[in-house]
Amino acid sequence: MDIRKIKKLIDLMIESDLQALEVKEGDQAISLTRRNPVVAGTAPVATAPEAPVVKSSRGAIETAPMVGVFYAAPNPGEAPFVKIGQTISAGETLGIIEAMKIMNPIEATQSGVIEEILVKNGDIIQFGQPLFRFRP
Repeated sequence: MDIRKIKKLIDLMIESDLQALEVKEGDQAISLTRRNPVVAGTAPVATAPEAPVVKSSRGAIETAPMVGVFYAAPNPGEAPFVKIGQTISAGETLGIIEAMKIMNPIEATQSGVIEEILVKNGDIIQFGQPLFRFRP
């Protein structure tokens, strides 16, 4: 099941206000659950996959567009995509989320300076989970 199909399922969940959805296609299966996590000092995280940046009093928060395993570097032992204090441009790769054995690059939706990396390499992350805090 490719990422486009998964995004369509997420859109369907949002449009239909579903909290959970499970789909089986041949030998593949996916189970999606919606949550609205809140991080102390920030506004509630957006649940729409096209709105991965949340404004807070401490800067902008880049959130996870899907569930999976976060990787900070392109390969084990290599330098991470971004570091604290690094200036990033919109579209620049911040990390990778592995979902269903597919490596999905996470791209910055805005330009700014990375102030905090909120997840560690190898962490299992949830849809909408804050990943990076940056100053626009």
